[in-house]
Formats: sequence, C-alpha cells, structure tokens
Amino acid sequence: MNEILKEQFFVEDLADDQKNVINNINGYIKQSLNGSKHSVAIIEGAAGTGKSVVLMELVRKYMTDKHYKTALVVNHPELYKAYRDLGESIPNMKVNSIRRPTSLINDAQKNHKKYDIIFVDEAHLLYSKSEPYAHYRGQNQLTDLMDLAKVVVAVYDFEQVFQSKMYWDKDLLFKTIGQHPYEVFSMNFQYRMVASDEQVQWMDDLTAEQPIKPFPTNSDFEFEVFDKAGKMFEAIKKRNKEVGMSRMVATSGFPRIDGRHNVEMDTFNLPWDEWDPQRTHWAKREGSITQVGTIYTLQGFDLNYVGMVIGPSFGYDPKTDTMTIIPEKYSHKEIFKKRKDIKFTQEEYKVFIANVLNVLMKRGKYGLYLTAYDPALRKRLLELNQN
Repeated sequence: MNEILKEQFFVEDLADDQKNVINNINGYIKQSLNGSKHSVAIIEGAAGTGKSVVLMELVRKYMTDKHYKTALVVNHPELYKAYRDLGESIPNMKVNSIRRPTSLINDAQKNHKKYDIIFVDEAHLLYSKSEPYAHYRGQNQLTDLMDLAKVVVAVYDFEQVFQSKMYWDKDLLFKTIGQHPYEVFSMNFQYRMVASDEQVQWMDDLTAEQPIKPFPTNSDFEFEVFDKAGKMFEAIKKRNKEVGMSRMVATSGFPRIDGRHNVEMDTFNLPWDEWDPQRTHWAKREGSITQVGTIYTLQGFDLNYVGMVIGPSFGYDPKTDTMTIIPEKYSHKEIFKKRKDIKFTQEEYKVFIANVLNVLMKRGKYGLYLTAYDPALRKRLLELNQN
C-alpha cells in the first residue's frame, strides 16, 4: 500500500483475510469479463472490516490499466473528495473516472458510454428510487450501473442504511440484481478498531435496545463515559494534540436555543459540521475540531478517537434496563420521507436512527468517549462503567 492509502485507511498493510478476498474477487472479475452477461460482485461487511481498503486495492489494479474502461462511484460527498485526492496520488489513475453515481449515469446514458468495470463504495447510499431534485430520474441506481458495466463491484453494509431514499436490504438488492450472475464476498473481521469482538458486540447491543452491560475491558481499546460533554471535549482536544484525527460527533435532535441550532449540553456548545466546497474532507480539516461531526461527514472515514454525544432521540427504560429510541425527537426529517413503493413502520425508522449511532460510535480506531443528553441514560452508563 502506498503512503496515501495508509494515511486514509490507518493500516500498514493488507491482512491475509483481505488479500484472500481480493484474490477471489480478481478471479470473479476475470471470469465475468469473459462471460456474456452483466455481473455483480458484492463486498459485504460491517463497519470497520476494511471493505474500502479491499475496494481501493482493486481500483488501483484495474483503474490504472489502460486495457480496461473503468470508473469508481460513491454517493457520499466527503468520501468523493477523499477518493479524488487518493486518485491523484496513484500513478496512471484517471481522476476524472472517480464520479458521483448520478453524474456518471446521466453522462453515460446521454453519450452512450459503456464500461468494463464500475466500482461502487458505500453502495447502500445509492438511490433506490427516483430523486428528481438531485437530477436522478431513474428508478434504481444499481440497475442503471449494471446496464452500463460488464461487471459492477459494489460494497454494501445494510446496517449503514439510514434514509428512505437510499433504502436497501438484502431482499431489495437481490430483487434488483434479478437474473444477473452475482457473487457475495463476505468480510466479517474487524480491522478499523483495536477493540475486541466483545467490545464491538457491546456497541451493537446498545443500539439494538438490549439490556445495558458494563463495557468489556479485554483489549487496548480506550473507553470512557463522561458525566459532562464539556469534559469529554477537553479529553478529545488532548487526544487530537497527541495523535490527531480525534473529533466530537453526535446524533441529531438537539433543540434550538436562542435561534442557534448547535449541539449544546452543560458547558459544551459547538456548531454542527459545515459543508465546504474545499477538497479536504471534513475530518482532516484543522477547523473541524471546533465542530460536531455527523453521519454526513464521517460515514466511511476513520478517526483515532471519537467523542460521541448520544442525542435527545435516545432515552432510557429502567424496566428493561435498555437504551430506547425516540423517533419523534430525531430532528433530521430526511430519514422519514415517504416513498410510493415501500411503506416503513415505526420500528424500521427506529432502526435507521440506531444505525446512525452505531456507525458513528465505530469511527475511532483507538478509543470511544461517550456521554448522553438524556440524564437517565447518562446516569446508567456512568453507573455501569465507573473506573
């Protein structure tokens, strides 16, 4: 791996498991390019399993080879910036072939372009319905990409679905693939965090509204619950000075105070992350230490330490000893948008909200600092995790 890839993905080299997946996908791509049908390779795995690392090694192999007509698409604006930067650091990479999916689809359909291979990172962010306001008038972006390419290599994590317009589950995925040949390449090993399997499971159980337990202490992963967000911010700033790439993050639902829509709690008061047209993505900007990150700036990115403020849309039920999800307090209404082809239940909306928290908690490689806006939830987390 070159230095830029190491810097992006926080890894020194590929693990044996990742190398095996790459070899298997290489074999599938070669077989599919020689076949008569359009094919799909699905890279599936949870947050932190190194899916993007594997994808970028494949991208580097095929997108620098002039024998193939290729493209890389990603529907996440911050990740798109990061990949354009990565592309410029890789010899013989055509950076203009790194696109947002709507842009590539519209251009290819208009100009009758076809591809050998299209790579898709964060494919669970592809539109699965028409979005005319975003200039996408098709019905399903994966369908369109399959029509354009002999092989589509797509990264999916169904636990990172959190909006109705980008809704995916396995049934919809395989219905969309239809009669096309496909193969699933599963990645079930954790590489982002130095956390143990039990510690990762604790995060999953918390967001799945399972009874809260003490956080396991069986690895070098640093975990601490704070009684005040202000104190947690001081700890994050300290870590950022020591090792860099340490940021505050939060879920939505914080009330407007005196016209401000900041994350405000005890002595803590910072604005949300701000979109910026500059090429440097949010997490790497020096000024982002004084903003609060969200799923829209951090999905797909690695940090060293995360300061997680669990927002007002999460509470506590003492009868079940569980964290609860309160959809009506979730202020980002984009996730609740209706669609004609699928009717979502209240439970499904709760899963969207839980997924946001789960993804944000897992951004940090070395540690997670945690607090909660809800006093009862914060108190219970503190009781169970006194050092």
